[in-house]
Amino acid sequence: MHVLEEQIGEWRAYVLRRQAIEAADVAELEDHLRSQVADLQASGLNADEAFLIGVKRLGELDTLSREFAREHSERLWKRLVVADAEKSGTGWSRELVVALLLAVAAALTIKVPELFGLRFGGDQAAESFYFRNASFFVLPFLAAFFAWKRGLNAAGWMGLAAIFAAGVLAMNLLPFTPKAQTEALAALHLPMALWLAVGIAYAGGAWRSHDQRMNYVRFSGEWFIYYVLIALGGGVLMASTMFIFKSIGMDAEWLLESWLLPCGVVGAVVVAGFLVEAKQSVIENMAPVLTLLFTPLFTLLLLAFLATTVVTGSGINVERQTLIGFDVLLVVVVGLLLYAISARDPQREPGFFDALQLALVLCALLVDAMALWAILARISAFGFTPNRVAALGENLILVVNLGWSAVLYARFLGKRAGIAPLERWQTAYLPVYAVWAAIVVVIFPLVFRFR
Repeated sequence: MHVLEEQIGEWRAYVLRRQAIEAADVAELEDHLRSQVADLQASGLNADEAFLIGVKRLGELDTLSREFAREHSERLWKRLVVADAEKSGTGWSRELVVALLLAVAAALTIKVPELFGLRFGGDQAAESFYFRNASFFVLPFLAAFFAWKRGLNAAGWMGLAAIFAAGVLAMNLLPFTPKAQTEALAALHLPMALWLAVGIAYAGGAWRSHDQRMNYVRFSGEWFIYYVLIALGGGVLMASTMFIFKSIGMDAEWLLESWLLPCGVVGAVVVAGFLVEAKQSVIENMAPVLTLLFTPLFTLLLLAFLATTVVTGSGINVERQTLIGFDVLLVVVVGLLLYAISARDPQREPGFFDALQLALVLCALLVDAMALWAILARISAFGFTPNRVAALGENLILVVNLGWSAVLYARFLGKRAGIAPLERWQTAYLPVYAVWAAIVVVIFPLVFRFR
Protein backbone atom coordinates (compact mmCIF):
# COMPACT_ATOMS: atom_id res chain seq x y z
CA MET A 1 0.00 0.00 0.00
CA HIS A 2 2.90 2.33 0.72
CA VAL A 3 4.28 1.86 -2.81
CA LEU A 4 0.82 2.36 -4.31
CA GLU A 5 0.38 5.61 -2.42
CA GLU A 6 3.74 6.81 -3.73
CA GLN A 7 2.68 5.98 -7.29
CA ILE A 8 -0.63 7.79 -6.95
CA GLY A 9 1.19 10.72 -5.33
CA GLU A 10 3.54 11.04 -8.30
CA TRP A 11 0.63 10.79 -10.72
CA ARG A 12 -1.22 13.52 -8.78
CA ALA A 13 1.88 15.77 -8.77
CA TYR A 14 2.25 15.30 -12.52
CA VAL A 15 -1.35 16.26 -13.18
CA LEU A 16 -1.20 19.30 -10.88
CA ARG A 17 1.74 20.69 -12.85
CA ARG A 18 -0.57 21.17 -15.84
CA GLN A 19 -2.16 24.63 -15.89
CA ALA A 20 -5.27 23.43 -17.71
CA ILE A 21 -6.64 21.48 -14.75
CA GLU A 22 -7.80 22.58 -11.30
CA ALA A 23 -7.18 20.88 -7.97
CA ALA A 24 -10.85 19.86 -7.74
CA ASP A 25 -10.59 18.13 -11.10
CA VAL A 26 -7.49 16.30 -9.92
CA ALA A 27 -9.32 15.11 -6.82
CA GLU A 28 -12.15 13.77 -8.97
CA LEU A 29 -9.72 11.97 -11.29
CA GLU A 30 -7.85 10.55 -8.33
CA ASP A 31 -11.06 9.22 -6.83
CA HIS A 32 -11.86 7.53 -10.15
CA LEU A 33 -8.32 6.11 -10.33
CA ARG A 34 -8.50 4.70 -6.81
CA SER A 35 -11.81 3.05 -7.64
CA GLN A 36 -10.32 1.46 -10.74
CA VAL A 37 -7.28 0.23 -8.80
CA ALA A 38 -9.44 -1.28 -6.06
CA ASP A 39 -11.58 -3.15 -8.58
CA LEU A 40 -8.51 -4.48 -10.39
CA GLN A 41 -6.87 -5.61 -7.16
CA ALA A 42 -10.07 -7.39 -6.19
CA SER A 43 -9.86 -9.30 -9.47
CA GLY A 44 -6.40 -10.64 -8.52
CA LEU A 45 -3.90 -8.09 -9.89
CA ASN A 46 -1.10 -6.78 -7.73
CA ALA A 47 -0.80 -3.08 -6.84
CA ASP A 48 1.67 -2.21 -9.62
CA GLU A 49 -0.39 -3.91 -12.34
CA ALA A 50 -3.62 -2.40 -11.04
CA PHE A 51 -2.12 1.10 -10.98
CA LEU A 52 -0.73 0.83 -14.52
CA ILE A 53 -3.98 -0.47 -16.00
CA GLY A 54 -6.02 2.03 -14.00
CA VAL A 55 -4.10 5.00 -15.35
CA LYS A 56 -4.28 3.66 -18.89
CA ARG A 57 -8.05 3.29 -18.55
CA LEU A 58 -8.23 6.87 -17.36
CA GLY A 59 -6.32 7.76 -20.51
CA GLU A 60 -9.31 6.64 -22.54
CA LEU A 61 -11.52 9.14 -20.71
CA ASP A 62 -9.33 12.16 -20.15
CA THR A 63 -6.82 13.81 -22.47
CA LEU A 64 -4.51 14.83 -19.66
CA SER A 65 -4.39 11.36 -18.15
CA ARG A 66 -3.84 9.91 -21.62
CA GLU A 67 -0.78 12.12 -21.97
CA PHE A 68 0.50 10.88 -18.61
CA ALA A 69 -0.12 7.25 -19.56
CA ARG A 70 1.54 7.64 -22.95
CA GLU A 71 4.66 9.35 -21.65
CA HIS A 72 5.32 6.87 -18.88
CA SER A 73 3.93 3.51 -19.94
CA GLU A 74 5.98 3.48 -23.15
CA ARG A 75 9.09 3.83 -21.02
CA LEU A 76 7.98 0.79 -18.97
CA TRP A 77 7.02 3.01 -16.02
CA LYS A 78 10.59 2.91 -14.83
CA ARG A 79 10.01 5.59 -12.25
CA LEU A 80 6.68 4.20 -11.07
CA VAL A 81 6.22 0.48 -11.60
CA VAL A 82 9.66 -0.95 -12.24
CA ALA A 83 11.28 1.37 -9.70
CA ASP A 84 11.47 -0.94 -6.70
CA ALA A 85 13.16 -0.51 -3.37
CA GLU A 86 16.52 -0.48 -5.11
CA LYS A 87 15.81 3.08 -6.30
CA SER A 88 15.43 4.37 -2.74
CA GLY A 89 18.05 4.78 -0.05
CA THR A 90 21.40 3.41 -1.15
CA GLY A 91 19.95 1.59 -4.16
CA TRP A 92 20.23 4.58 -6.49
CA SER A 93 23.83 5.21 -5.51
CA ARG A 94 24.66 1.58 -6.29
CA GLU A 95 23.44 2.07 -9.89
CA LEU A 96 25.56 5.19 -10.16
CA VAL A 97 28.60 3.37 -8.77
CA VAL A 98 28.16 0.51 -11.25
CA ALA A 99 27.90 2.98 -14.16
CA LEU A 100 31.00 4.88 -13.04
CA LEU A 101 33.00 1.68 -12.51
CA LEU A 102 32.11 0.49 -16.01
CA ALA A 103 33.01 3.92 -17.45
CA VAL A 104 36.38 3.79 -15.69
CA ALA A 105 36.89 0.22 -16.92
CA ALA A 106 36.21 1.34 -20.49
CA ALA A 107 38.62 4.27 -20.08
CA LEU A 108 41.36 1.99 -18.78
CA THR A 109 40.74 -0.68 -21.41
CA ILE A 110 41.62 1.68 -24.22
CA LYS A 111 45.04 2.12 -22.59
CA VAL A 112 45.76 -1.63 -22.43
CA PRO A 113 46.99 -1.95 -26.05
CA GLU A 114 49.78 0.52 -25.20
CA LEU A 115 51.29 -2.21 -23.01
CA PHE A 116 51.85 -4.11 -26.27
CA GLY A 117 53.33 -1.18 -28.18
CA LEU A 118 50.08 0.03 -29.81
CA ARG A 119 49.98 3.67 -28.75
CA PHE A 120 46.82 5.66 -29.40
CA GLY A 121 47.58 8.05 -32.27
CA GLY A 122 50.79 6.20 -33.08
CA ASP A 123 52.03 4.50 -36.26
CA GLN A 124 49.94 2.97 -39.07
CA ALA A 125 49.64 -0.43 -37.36
CA ALA A 126 48.31 1.17 -34.18
CA GLU A 127 45.99 3.43 -36.15
CA SER A 128 44.56 0.43 -38.01
CA PHE A 129 44.13 -1.53 -34.76
CA TYR A 130 42.20 1.24 -32.98
CA PHE A 131 40.13 1.94 -36.08
CA ARG A 132 38.99 -1.69 -36.34
CA ASN A 133 38.47 -2.25 -32.60
CA ALA A 134 37.03 1.07 -31.42
CA SER A 135 33.60 -0.50 -30.76
CA PHE A 136 35.02 -3.06 -28.32
CA PHE A 137 36.40 -0.40 -26.00
CA VAL A 138 32.94 1.03 -25.29
CA LEU A 139 29.90 -1.03 -26.30
CA PRO A 140 30.56 -4.15 -24.18
CA PHE A 141 30.59 -1.95 -21.07
CA LEU A 142 27.34 -0.21 -22.03
CA ALA A 143 25.77 -3.61 -22.72
CA ALA A 144 27.03 -4.88 -19.35
CA PHE A 145 25.41 -1.91 -17.58
CA PHE A 146 22.00 -2.63 -19.08
CA ALA A 147 22.34 -6.40 -18.66
CA TRP A 148 23.07 -5.82 -14.95
CA LYS A 149 20.30 -3.28 -14.53
CA ARG A 150 17.65 -5.36 -16.32
CA GLY A 151 18.69 -8.55 -14.52
CA LEU A 152 19.53 -10.43 -17.72
CA ASN A 153 19.70 -14.17 -17.17
CA ALA A 154 22.82 -16.30 -17.66
CA ALA A 155 21.81 -17.33 -21.17
CA GLY A 156 21.40 -13.69 -22.12
CA TRP A 157 24.86 -12.81 -20.77
CA MET A 158 26.38 -15.69 -22.69
CA GLY A 159 24.59 -14.66 -25.87
CA LEU A 160 25.90 -11.09 -25.59
CA ALA A 161 29.42 -12.37 -24.88
CA ALA A 162 29.22 -14.60 -27.96
CA ILE A 163 28.16 -11.69 -30.18
CA PHE A 164 31.02 -9.47 -29.02
CA ALA A 165 33.52 -12.35 -29.16
CA ALA A 166 32.51 -13.08 -32.74
CA GLY A 167 33.07 -9.43 -33.60
CA VAL A 168 36.50 -9.40 -31.97
CA LEU A 169 37.56 -12.52 -33.86
CA ALA A 170 36.27 -11.23 -37.19
CA MET A 171 38.01 -7.87 -36.88
CA ASN A 172 41.32 -9.25 -35.66
CA LEU A 173 41.75 -12.62 -37.37
CA LEU A 174 40.65 -11.68 -40.88
CA PRO A 175 43.73 -10.52 -42.85
CA PHE A 176 42.61 -6.96 -43.59
CA THR A 177 44.88 -4.78 -45.66
CA PRO A 178 45.44 -1.48 -43.81
CA LYS A 179 43.43 1.39 -45.31
CA ALA A 180 41.72 -0.95 -47.78
CA GLN A 181 38.05 -0.46 -48.62
CA THR A 182 36.95 -3.67 -46.88
CA GLU A 183 38.71 -2.67 -43.65
CA ALA A 184 37.08 0.76 -43.64
CA LEU A 185 33.64 -0.69 -44.42
CA ALA A 186 33.96 -3.32 -41.69
CA ALA A 187 35.07 -0.77 -39.11
CA LEU A 188 32.20 1.59 -40.01
CA HIS A 189 29.50 -1.09 -40.04
CA LEU A 190 30.57 -3.00 -36.93
CA PRO A 191 29.28 -0.34 -34.48
CA MET A 192 25.87 -0.50 -36.18
CA ALA A 193 25.59 -4.25 -35.63
CA LEU A 194 26.91 -4.10 -32.06
CA TRP A 195 24.69 -1.14 -31.14
CA LEU A 196 21.67 -3.29 -31.90
CA ALA A 197 23.28 -6.04 -29.82
CA VAL A 198 23.36 -3.57 -26.92
CA GLY A 199 19.62 -3.25 -27.53
CA ILE A 200 19.22 -6.89 -26.48
CA ALA A 201 20.67 -6.01 -23.08
CA TYR A 202 18.58 -2.83 -22.90
CA ALA A 203 15.43 -4.85 -23.53
CA GLY A 204 16.38 -7.40 -20.90
CA GLY A 205 16.50 -10.08 -23.57
CA ALA A 206 12.96 -9.34 -24.83
CA TRP A 207 14.18 -7.99 -28.19
CA ARG A 208 11.23 -9.45 -30.08
CA SER A 209 8.89 -7.05 -28.29
CA HIS A 210 7.76 -4.20 -30.54
CA ASP A 211 7.50 -1.82 -27.55
CA GLN A 212 11.00 -2.70 -26.34
CA ARG A 213 12.48 -1.96 -29.76
CA MET A 214 10.77 1.41 -29.89
CA ASN A 215 11.99 2.16 -26.36
CA TYR A 216 15.52 1.41 -27.51
CA VAL A 217 15.10 3.70 -30.50
CA ARG A 218 14.07 6.47 -28.10
CA PHE A 219 17.02 5.70 -25.86
CA SER A 220 19.42 5.85 -28.84
CA GLY A 221 18.30 9.34 -29.79
CA GLU A 222 18.33 10.54 -26.20
CA TRP A 223 21.77 9.00 -25.65
CA PHE A 224 23.12 10.83 -28.70
CA ILE A 225 21.84 14.16 -27.36
CA TYR A 226 23.46 13.58 -23.97
CA TYR A 227 26.71 12.37 -25.54
CA VAL A 228 26.97 15.51 -27.67
CA LEU A 229 26.37 17.66 -24.59
CA ILE A 230 29.07 15.75 -22.69
CA ALA A 231 31.43 16.13 -25.67
CA LEU A 232 30.86 19.89 -25.72
CA GLY A 233 31.62 20.04 -22.01
CA GLY A 234 34.69 17.88 -22.58
CA GLY A 235 35.90 20.30 -25.23
CA VAL A 236 35.65 23.16 -22.75
CA LEU A 237 37.50 21.05 -20.16
CA MET A 238 40.33 20.29 -22.57
CA ALA A 239 40.64 23.92 -23.64
CA SER A 240 40.71 24.97 -19.98
CA THR A 241 43.38 22.37 -19.23
CA MET A 242 45.59 23.70 -22.02
CA PHE A 243 45.06 27.28 -20.84
CA ILE A 244 45.80 26.88 -17.15
CA PHE A 245 48.91 24.75 -17.68
CA LYS A 246 50.18 27.10 -20.36
CA SER A 247 49.90 29.96 -17.87
CA ILE A 248 52.71 28.36 -15.83
CA GLY A 249 54.81 27.51 -18.85
CA MET A 250 53.83 23.84 -19.19
CA ASP A 251 52.52 22.05 -22.30
CA ALA A 252 49.61 19.75 -21.40
CA GLU A 253 49.08 18.48 -24.93
CA TRP A 254 50.50 15.04 -24.07
CA LEU A 255 47.98 14.71 -21.22
CA LEU A 256 45.09 15.58 -23.50
CA GLU A 257 46.13 13.34 -26.40
CA SER A 258 47.21 10.34 -24.34
CA TRP A 259 44.65 10.34 -21.51
CA LEU A 260 41.84 12.87 -21.45
CA LEU A 261 40.73 12.48 -25.07
CA PRO A 262 40.73 8.66 -25.52
CA CYS A 263 39.57 7.90 -21.95
CA GLY A 264 36.91 10.60 -22.02
CA VAL A 265 35.51 9.51 -25.39
CA VAL A 266 34.93 5.90 -24.31
CA GLY A 267 33.93 6.59 -20.70
CA ALA A 268 31.32 9.12 -21.75
CA VAL A 269 29.44 6.41 -23.67
CA VAL A 270 28.50 4.63 -20.43
CA VAL A 271 27.95 7.88 -18.51
CA ALA A 272 25.56 9.16 -21.18
CA GLY A 273 23.63 5.88 -21.04
CA PHE A 274 23.29 6.21 -17.27
CA LEU A 275 22.14 9.83 -17.52
CA VAL A 276 19.42 8.95 -20.02
CA GLU A 277 18.12 6.34 -17.61
CA ALA A 278 18.34 8.68 -14.63
CA LYS A 279 16.86 11.80 -16.23
CA GLN A 280 14.60 10.33 -18.88
CA SER A 281 11.58 12.56 -18.18
CA VAL A 282 13.57 15.71 -19.02
CA ILE A 283 15.08 14.45 -22.24
CA GLU A 284 11.81 12.95 -23.44
CA ASN A 285 10.39 16.46 -23.45
CA MET A 286 13.40 17.63 -25.47
CA ALA A 287 13.32 14.97 -28.20
CA PRO A 288 9.86 15.79 -29.63
CA VAL A 289 10.82 19.47 -29.71
CA LEU A 290 13.94 18.69 -31.73
CA THR A 291 11.86 16.58 -34.10
CA LEU A 292 9.38 19.42 -34.53
CA LEU A 293 12.23 21.83 -35.24
CA PHE A 294 14.34 19.77 -37.65
CA THR A 295 11.61 18.08 -39.70
CA PRO A 296 10.68 21.27 -41.64
CA LEU A 297 14.37 22.25 -41.92
CA PHE A 298 15.39 18.92 -43.45
CA THR A 299 12.33 19.00 -45.71
CA LEU A 300 13.36 22.43 -47.01
CA LEU A 301 16.95 21.21 -47.44
CA LEU A 302 15.92 18.22 -49.55
CA LEU A 303 13.45 20.28 -51.58
CA ALA A 304 16.16 22.86 -52.30
CA PHE A 305 18.59 20.09 -53.31
CA LEU A 306 16.07 18.46 -55.65
CA ALA A 307 15.18 21.81 -57.23
CA THR A 308 18.86 22.64 -57.74
CA THR A 309 19.61 19.31 -59.42
CA VAL A 310 16.65 19.80 -61.79
CA VAL A 311 17.66 23.38 -62.69
CA THR A 312 21.37 22.69 -63.10
CA GLY A 313 21.09 19.15 -64.46
CA SER A 314 23.90 18.05 -62.15
CA GLY A 315 24.30 14.44 -61.09
CA ILE A 316 25.51 13.03 -57.80
CA ASN A 317 29.26 12.54 -57.54
CA VAL A 318 29.69 8.90 -56.54
CA GLU A 319 32.72 9.12 -54.26
CA ARG A 320 33.04 7.33 -50.93
CA GLN A 321 32.71 10.48 -48.82
CA THR A 322 29.68 11.56 -50.85
CA LEU A 323 27.98 8.19 -50.49
CA ILE A 324 28.61 8.14 -46.74
CA GLY A 325 27.17 11.65 -46.47
CA PHE A 326 24.00 10.69 -48.35
CA ASP A 327 23.55 7.56 -46.24
CA VAL A 328 23.94 9.58 -43.04
CA LEU A 329 21.40 12.11 -44.32
CA LEU A 330 18.87 9.39 -45.12
CA VAL A 331 19.42 7.73 -41.75
CA VAL A 332 18.74 11.08 -40.09
CA VAL A 333 15.46 11.27 -42.00
CA VAL A 334 14.54 7.79 -40.80
CA GLY A 335 15.47 8.86 -37.27
CA LEU A 336 13.26 11.95 -37.48
CA LEU A 337 10.41 9.77 -38.71
CA LEU A 338 10.91 7.31 -35.84
CA TYR A 339 10.98 10.05 -33.24
CA ALA A 340 7.94 11.77 -34.67
CA ILE A 341 6.00 8.50 -34.50
CA SER A 342 7.18 7.62 -30.99
CA ALA A 343 6.29 11.06 -29.62
CA ARG A 344 2.90 11.18 -31.31
CA ASP A 345 -0.37 10.57 -29.49
CA PRO A 346 -1.79 7.55 -31.37
CA GLN A 347 -5.35 8.82 -30.77
CA ARG A 348 -4.75 12.25 -32.33
CA GLU A 349 -6.17 12.89 -35.78
CA PRO A 350 -3.79 13.45 -38.73
CA GLY A 351 -2.61 17.04 -38.98
CA PHE A 352 -0.26 19.42 -40.75
CA PHE A 353 2.88 18.01 -39.11
CA ASP A 354 1.97 14.53 -40.35
CA ALA A 355 1.67 15.88 -43.89
CA LEU A 356 5.07 17.52 -43.43
CA GLN A 357 6.53 14.19 -42.31
CA LEU A 358 5.16 12.51 -45.43
CA ALA A 359 6.69 15.28 -47.57
CA LEU A 360 10.05 14.69 -45.88
CA VAL A 361 9.85 10.94 -46.55
CA LEU A 362 8.91 11.49 -50.20
CA CYS A 363 11.81 13.95 -50.68
CA ALA A 364 14.18 11.44 -49.10
CA LEU A 365 12.86 8.76 -51.45
CA LEU A 366 13.61 10.92 -54.48
CA VAL A 367 17.11 11.70 -53.22
CA ASP A 368 17.68 8.00 -52.51
CA ALA A 369 16.49 7.13 -56.02
CA MET A 370 18.98 9.63 -57.48
CA ALA A 371 21.78 8.12 -55.40
CA LEU A 372 20.82 4.60 -56.51
CA TRP A 373 20.80 5.67 -60.16
CA ALA A 374 24.26 7.24 -59.80
CA ILE A 375 25.63 4.14 -58.04
CA LEU A 376 24.24 1.78 -60.70
CA ALA A 377 25.65 3.96 -63.47
CA ARG A 378 29.05 3.95 -61.79
CA ILE A 379 28.97 0.17 -61.36
CA SER A 380 28.00 -0.41 -65.00
CA ALA A 381 30.82 1.86 -66.17
CA PHE A 382 33.65 0.86 -63.84
CA GLY A 383 32.59 -2.43 -62.24
CA PHE A 384 32.02 -3.58 -58.69
CA THR A 385 34.04 -2.37 -55.72
CA PRO A 386 33.39 -2.91 -52.00
CA ASN A 387 32.37 0.72 -51.51
CA ARG A 388 29.91 0.74 -54.41
CA VAL A 389 28.28 -2.56 -53.46
CA ALA A 390 27.99 -1.47 -49.81
CA ALA A 391 26.44 1.84 -50.87
CA LEU A 392 24.08 0.02 -53.25
CA GLY A 393 22.90 -2.35 -50.51
CA GLU A 394 22.46 0.38 -47.92
CA ASN A 395 20.49 2.59 -50.29
CA LEU A 396 18.27 -0.32 -51.30
CA ILE A 397 17.57 -1.06 -47.62
CA LEU A 398 16.74 2.59 -47.00
CA VAL A 399 14.54 2.91 -50.09
CA VAL A 400 12.49 -0.11 -48.99
CA ASN A 401 12.11 1.34 -45.51
CA LEU A 402 11.19 4.82 -46.72
CA GLY A 403 8.99 3.54 -49.56
CA TRP A 404 6.72 1.42 -47.39
CA SER A 405 6.75 4.13 -44.70
CA ALA A 406 5.42 6.57 -47.28
CA VAL A 407 2.63 4.14 -48.19
CA LEU A 408 1.67 3.63 -44.54
CA TYR A 409 1.84 7.35 -43.79
CA ALA A 410 -0.35 8.12 -46.81
CA ARG A 411 -2.89 5.56 -45.60
CA PHE A 412 -2.86 7.21 -42.18
CA LEU A 413 -3.34 10.69 -43.63
CA GLY A 414 -6.20 9.34 -45.72
CA LYS A 415 -7.73 7.90 -42.52
CA ARG A 416 -7.66 4.40 -43.95
CA ALA A 417 -5.43 3.12 -41.13
CA GLY A 418 -4.00 4.20 -37.79
CA ILE A 419 -0.44 5.16 -36.95
CA ALA A 420 0.31 1.77 -35.29
CA PRO A 421 1.16 -0.11 -38.54
CA LEU A 422 3.79 2.51 -39.38
CA GLU A 423 5.33 2.23 -35.92
CA ARG A 424 5.38 -1.57 -36.09
CA TRP A 425 6.96 -1.44 -39.57
CA GLN A 426 9.80 0.73 -38.32
CA THR A 427 10.62 -1.42 -35.30
CA ALA A 428 10.28 -4.67 -37.25
CA TYR A 429 12.75 -3.35 -39.85
CA LEU A 430 15.56 -2.65 -37.35
CA PRO A 431 17.13 -6.16 -37.56
CA VAL A 432 17.59 -5.67 -41.32
CA TYR A 433 20.22 -3.00 -40.62
CA ALA A 434 22.04 -5.30 -38.19
CA VAL A 435 22.05 -8.21 -40.65
CA TRP A 436 23.39 -6.01 -43.45
CA ALA A 437 26.08 -4.58 -41.17
CA ALA A 438 27.16 -8.11 -40.20
CA ILE A 439 27.35 -9.06 -43.90
CA VAL A 440 29.59 -6.08 -44.64
CA VAL A 441 31.85 -6.90 -41.68
CA VAL A 442 32.26 -10.63 -42.32
CA ILE A 443 31.26 -11.49 -45.91
CA PHE A 444 32.54 -8.48 -47.86
CA PRO A 445 36.23 -8.99 -46.98
CA LEU A 446 36.05 -12.60 -48.15
CA VAL A 447 34.15 -11.83 -51.37
CA PHE A 448 36.39 -8.91 -52.33
CA ARG A 449 39.61 -10.57 -51.12
CA PHE A 450 40.35 -7.88 -48.53
CA ARG A 451 40.71 -5.13 -51.11
